[in-house]
Amino acid sequence: MASVYAKAVEMYEDLMKKADPRTTDWFLMSSPWPSFFICIVYVVIVSQGPKIMSNRKPLELRNVLMVYNICMVALSTYCFIEFLLSGWLAGYSLGCQPVDYSRSPQALRMANVCWWFFFSKFIELLDTFFFIVRKKFNQVSFLHVFHHGIMPISWWFGVKFVPGGFGTFHSLLNSFIHLVMYAYYGLSALGPAYQKYLWWKKYMTSMQITQFILVVIHSSQLLFIDCQYPIIFVYWIGLYAFIFLILFADFYRKSYKKQGASIKHENGAAKMDHSNGFKAKIN
Repeated sequence: MASVYAKAVEMYEDLMKKADPRTTDWFLMSSPWPSFFICIVYVVIVSQGPKIMSNRKPLELRNVLMVYNICMVALSTYCFIEFLLSGWLAGYSLGCQPVDYSRSPQALRMANVCWWFFFSKFIELLDTFFFIVRKKFNQVSFLHVFHHGIMPISWWFGVKFVPGGFGTFHSLLNSFIHLVMYAYYGLSALGPAYQKYLWWKKYMTSMQITQFILVVIHSSQLLFIDCQYPIIFVYWIGLYAFIFLILFADFYRKSYKKQGASIKHENGAAKMDHSNGFKAKIN
């Protein structure tokens, strides 16, 4: 047992030697364990939260949610713009794009926004907390929990080893999707009077699906060309995008296709009732 532990420690130390030294002293970056612990606590809260709230009244958090969603729109917008200015509008290639590990202003700017994107994933865990205390348990789906629970620890490895380059394509897209998403959440938090402005929810889900399609296509190209970008991260990003493509497509099918079929059925039934009523009057 001791030898297995010693071997694991040795492997961990060898792995850390490959880490980017620029990010080592940044908040939460010295070790993966704090991030991993937060993710574990998140899962515990998700499992126990509905039980704790079962006999309690839902909390009204309209003002809190307004401030939170405005802040998240701002943070997502900042990340999106910074990913563009530090890389994707500053010479990055859609093909092979290695990480720039130098201390040039542009390379450090990219590493910095990668950290902020990573940190935003911890803030986003509050989404689930707000759903639970407001007793919106239907929103705490497997898709929601899996997505939120896996992103922080995944991106710890991203910032630790590859803060920039090829892998930031998906974070660029995700930042844009999230600024749209939190704008939607902000309007939704205003109450029923603003529901008429939320007709674009369906299209937001379509945008998320499109995002994952683009990431799968973008990632798959490095399976066929040589690139100085760690292939393990290519596999992880591609697999992650493919899994969520399937999950979001299934969500779309269940939420909108069946809903559309139900509406058509109800309209058909209404027409039949109207027709039968007309015949009854004639008789």
